Amino acid sequence: MKKAIYPGSFDPVTFGHQDMIERSAAIVDELIVGVLNNSAKNSLFSVDERVSMLEELTKEIPNVKVDSFDGLLVDYMKERGATIIVRGLRAVTDFEYELQIAQTNHVEYPGAETIFLTTNLKYSYLSSSIVREFAAYGGDISKFVPPQFVERIYEKYNIIK
Repeated sequence: MKKAIYPGSFDPVTFGHQDMIERSAAIVDELIVGVLNNSAKNSLFSVDERVSMLEELTKEIPNVKVDSFDGLLVDYMKERGATIIVRGLRAVTDFEYELQIAQTNHVEYPGAETIFLTTNLKYSYLSSSIVREFAAYGGDISKFVPPQFVERIYEKYNIIK
């Protein structure tokens, strides 16, 4: 059984994340969307909120599970019995960083393989940081995130649309 983890902060979840989840789920038997609990980061949404949003987003995809973790990804992989890491690449600049991380993970856990998926061209510019920036100033984020999350994001900035 091919079990993969698609890790990230997903703060907030974007159409790019949704695309990666759907495409990854079609490749593996089980996909765990692993929400990183990084206490050093000042997140817009709590870990529980992000898990809840991702569960809502993926409820129609039977082989997707959503979970949260902290610590090293390779330790979490071993705990969950996963051997594949899914990472998205938006641009060449992403590749250098992601390659370093993939190689380091493989040294730590030789059973870990990283699969890189290039993002859909229509989302190649998109990041959670961009969404947060637009939302903070009341910009239109409806082109960036699934419709059920637009209001929730604005609410975090006390913006009523």
